[in-house]
Amino acid sequence: MARRKSKPRLGKGLDALIPAGERPAGGVREVPVQHILPNPHQPRTRLSEEELDELAASIRTHGLLQPLIVTRIEEGAVGERYQLIAGERRWRAAKRAGLERVPVVIREATEQQMLEWALIENVQRADLNPLEEALAYQQLAETFGLSHSQIAERVGKSRVTITNMLRLLKLPPSVQQLVLDGELTEGHARALLALETEEEMLAAANAVRRRGLSVRQTEALVRRWREGDEVEAERAAPSPLDAELQEQLQAALGTKVELRRGKRGGKLIIHFYSDEELDALYRRLVGEA
Repeated sequence: MARRKSKPRLGKGLDALIPAGERPAGGVREVPVQHILPNPHQPRTRLSEEELDELAASIRTHGLLQPLIVTRIEEGAVGERYQLIAGERRWRAAKRAGLERVPVVIREATEQQMLEWALIENVQRADLNPLEEALAYQQLAETFGLSHSQIAERVGKSRVTITNMLRLLKLPPSVQQLVLDGELTEGHARALLALETEEEMLAAANAVRRRGLSVRQTEALVRRWREGDEVEAERAAPSPLDAELQEQLQAALGTKVELRRGKRGGKLIIHFYSDEELDALYRRLVGEA
């Protein structure tokens, strides 16, 4: 029986940061936690206070089992100082737990490597919000001149995945914030990109949130919108002329009337609340009243 090929791993984890040949016995040392500075290229912008508290409680009981990855940035009269490469969540939790010293592995690293390694760690742990991940890829592309294929090779993903993630940055800032806040998923956001204007994307995003639509339902909503149907998405407020016309229709018919404009024409929705009201509306509209 032929052996099944194993699936490719996402990145290389700690092996990417500390190759086996560079991890001899005693390679891990302890340094004062206050001597470590955060990684300025850390792609993760938000850390859950609840998660930090839970991790801090675990560290108080069991200690910090996995070393942080740091690079040396300063020594001499001031003393050694280190900049974090990977492990920011554990570093912050260790400080919260009251640890005075933490285990580290010291590596030489360029700015590009600091971003790459922090990104690899967060991607492997699924710690990054989709927009945080996209912003990190953008920094690798713009600051360090990496192609989508080169980024994909470094983080263990396909080039298509990198390209699709970067497309999220074409969303309006207000919609990007919804992704950052976790109110829209990557799937929702990618569906909204099929709309033509920022106003349409924001209006559709509001409809998705209000109605609790799934990704598949969002894709269907966007298709109907592109075909010219208004659906129930929150468009801009009606113009003064349309608002006045709507009020006149409501007064004439004696019931609620909604005037909705689409890309081609629009809809006039007349509400009724009983068969008797429907019959009265019919007579009025066909001239029998």
